[in-house]
Amino acid sequence: MSHIYDVVIVGSGPAGMAAGIYAKRAGLQAVVLEKTGICGGQVLSTYEVDNYPGLPMSNGFDLSEKFREHAERLGVEIKAAAVERIEDGGKTKILITDDGNYETKSVILATGADHAKLGVPGEEDLTGMGVSYCATCDGAFFRGRTVAVVGGGDVAVEDAIFLARGCEKVYLIHRRNELRAAKILQDALMKLPNVEIVWDSELKEITGEDQVESLLIYNKKTQQTMQLTVAGVFIAVGNVPNTALVEGFVAMDEKGYVIADETCETSVPGVFAAGDVRTKQLRQIITAASDGANSVTSVERFLLNNA
Repeated sequence: MSHIYDVVIVGSGPAGMAAGIYAKRAGLQAVVLEKTGICGGQVLSTYEVDNYPGLPMSNGFDLSEKFREHAERLGVEIKAAAVERIEDGGKTKILITDDGNYETKSVILATGADHAKLGVPGEEDLTGMGVSYCATCDGAFFRGRTVAVVGGGDVAVEDAIFLARGCEKVYLIHRRNELRAAKILQDALMKLPNVEIVWDSELKEITGEDQVESLLIYNKKTQQTMQLTVAGVFIAVGNVPNTALVEGFVAMDEKGYVIADETCETSVPGVFAAGDVRTKQLRQIITAASDGANSVTSVERFLLNNA
C-alpha cells in the first residue's frame, strides 16, 4: 500500500461517476471503487428514464453506460472492490476492502440507497415492468391509466397526488386505518376525485406476464382478499441507505443517512457524502450527479487547506 490517492470514491452510480469525471478533470489522483464490478448503482434497475436533461426516453442501463464510457474516456480508474470499513489514519484514511487496502487523503461516499421492498411475489420479477419505486421518475409512463401506490407516509401521499394529475385513477393502499403523512398532504389528497384509499390492507402479490396486470390485496379487518386491475404499482415504504461501512464513523440522521449539505462535507474532515446516501430533499439521477461535482469541489478545497 505505497500509493496514496488524493481521493477514493466509493460507489459507481451517478454520484460516483460524476465525482470521478470531475476529479480527473481537476487533475486529482482518484479511483472509483465498485463492490459489484458493474457501474451504475440503483439506476441499473430503472427501465425507462425520461427526466434526465438532454437524454429523453433513455433507460437506466444505457444511461449508466454513458456515464461509465465518459469516465473511462477521460482515464478514470475504476476497480472492483467492496469496502468493508474506513479507518482514520490521521492525515490519510485507510479503506479496508476485499481487494486489499487503499490509502487516501480524502474519501467521497457515493454508496447510494436501496428502495425498501415488500418482498411479495411478483415484485422482483416485474420491477421496471410496472413495479416502480419512484413516481417522479416513472409516473409519466402511466398517463391516463390506473395505478396503485403502497404506503401511508409523506412520500406515498405525495406520489399519489403527483400521479393523480395524469392518471385516470390512483389507489392508495395502506395497512392502517389512518395515514402517517403530514395533515396538509392528507387534506390535498382527500380533495382528489380520482384517488381511492384502500384502508387496512396489505399488498400480497403482484401479477402479470411481461407487465403488471393486477394486485392481490388482503384486508386485515375483513380478512378478505380482492384483486385490483392496475397498469402499475408504486411502492413507497421508505429507503435504506447503504451506510453500514461508515456506521459509527460519520454522523448520521435517525434514518441512517449521512448528514451532509450541498458541500457534501460530513462530520469527519476529509470524508464527503454524495448522492442518495446523504441527507437531502430530492433523490434523483440529476441531483446525485450534481453532488458528485460539488463533492470534488469540496475535496479540492480540503486538499488545498491541508497540504
